Amino acid sequence: MTKKKPLIALTPYFNIERDEPYMRPAYLKAIRAVGGTPLILPLDLEEEDLQQVVDTFDGFLFTGGPDIHPFYFGEETQENCGNVCLRRDRMEMALLKLVMKTGKPVLGICRGIQLLNVALGGDIYQDIPSQFPQDFPIAHTQPFDYVIPSHKVEVVPGTLLARLTGGETLQVNSMHHQACRKIAPGLIACGHASGGLTEAIEKPDYPFFLGVQWHPEYLWEQDPAMRQLFEAFVKAAR
Repeated sequence: MTKKKPLIALTPYFNIERDEPYMRPAYLKAIRAVGGTPLILPLDLEEEDLQQVVDTFDGFLFTGGPDIHPFYFGEETQENCGNVCLRRDRMEMALLKLVMKTGKPVLGICRGIQLLNVALGGDIYQDIPSQFPQDFPIAHTQPFDYVIPSHKVEVVPGTLLARLTGGETLQVNSMHHQACRKIAPGLIACGHASGGLTEAIEKPDYPFFLGVQWHPEYLWEQDPAMRQLFEAFVKAAR
């Protein structure tokens, strides 16, 4: 009898102007490559539907996308904040709370890491260039293709991220203008860009809970450390 593959739920991207959900294929390809079956969630789900989703799926990937509305972390909108999708904010925050009651694996990427942090009581920089001054400003919105790394991340020793990647320094891509600021209670920062900006978070007392600011779905084919993030996530979902 063929062993069932873990079902991995992905939160959907959403084109606000065209009012339609979509998904970047790179996420799906990465999950399939490490033995998972990726499925894209609908955007509009009532709590009863969300509970059924949580009961059905084995792992949950919170994907990239637009900015999180500042009201969710108690701020007014800063002038450089980007567009938001309230439907995504509401659905993903409710979904995460239900998932965490089960202990099922959670992985957040780009917007996803920020969503995890805000949902659990942390906050974010609404705009890195205007709120996080640096002597040498790192290109967090890189000028070239996503398959090319653009800056380094220093990994905190002894963390889940360190165990998975096996290294003290990672080479990552970057396409964001927001980032985690105050880390939520129960979470820890496990990776930093130069200047101390948080690039990865995890929850030490949870079976598998990891958020990364970069996009490993564009790097896993060339970088074993990035592939290992997906392999460990899907393995935890088995």
